[in-house]
Amino acid sequence: MANTLSRRALVLSVAALGGTSLLSGCGGGGGGGGFVAGGGIESRRSLADLAASKPELSLFVEALNAAGLTDTLTGSGPYTVFAPNNAAFTALLGELAVSKDALFADKATLTAVLKYHVLNKLVLRADIPSGKAIEPIGGGFFKIDRAGDAYNVTDGRNRVSRIVATDSVALNGVLHVVDRVLLPANKDIVQTAQATPSLSILVAAVAAAGLVDTLKGRGPFTVFAPTNDAFAALLVELGVTQDALLADQALLTKVLTYHVLPARVLKADIPFDTPITTVQGSTFRINGSFQITDQRGRLSGIAAADVLASNGVVHVVDRVLLPA
Repeated sequence: MANTLSRRALVLSVAALGGTSLLSGCGGGGGGGGFVAGGGIESRRSLADLAASKPELSLFVEALNAAGLTDTLTGSGPYTVFAPNNAAFTALLGELAVSKDALFADKATLTAVLKYHVLNKLVLRADIPSGKAIEPIGGGFFKIDRAGDAYNVTDGRNRVSRIVATDSVALNGVLHVVDRVLLPANKDIVQTAQATPSLSILVAAVAAAGLVDTLKGRGPFTVFAPTNDAFAALLVELGVTQDALLADQALLTKVLTYHVLPARVLKADIPFDTPITTVQGSTFRINGSFQITDQRGRLSGIAAADVLASNGVVHVVDRVLLPA
């Protein structure tokens, strides 16, 4: 917080003196597909006015006006705006199979989408928390991962976009440009699993254990989701059939709740070599190679991390974890 406040003070003080660029020390103009310098400080412009001055953001500005959010981005802030460029909006219309007029006429949806691009604090490029949950003013969360000089944004629907320009600083915040419109999550953890064919046995197990409503709840939760192959291997290991396993609700509940944490833990937040307490009450450990050791000393690996959902995050694992 102190770091953020000091940066805000720096931005505002330099803005008051005139348009000195902050980008020289941030690598804003670097090559290799990284960030493009956003133009430095706009000493007499709000974020709304700054966006309006950029031809490549004309659709974003039009969307702000249609949603009635222009006044918000002229407020005192500070705000951080991830502004989709015109190509991003054009691509979204094709993705949703709607016209621009139809999208902009749906004020509720448009407002929710635009607020998903705004943070109520100042986050310059150097402060982007790689791999961490970022919570916009509209609710939900997304994450940004650094890959070399590039920063990739994963939205609530697990769509990936890229930040293509950054650190255009206005009086009331900072603007970054992204190449895809971010969309908030529209599936909870159960729906996310249901939409993943390799997790169909897990879906059946959750239903058999009576845990569907729990995992559709507000959360947040973290679920370590075993694949179908992981369940097939468990049946061999235990010498039981799938029907027998699904019929034993007490055992099934104990095993499944051992895969759930009562908090959102993204990959970047995993505490290595530390006991992690599950909803079931027992713990497991994860090492620096992202291998999980369960209570029986069995190892499993995280095959896919950070599948985002409205009420938490899913990590796909290649072996069913077993409590003591």
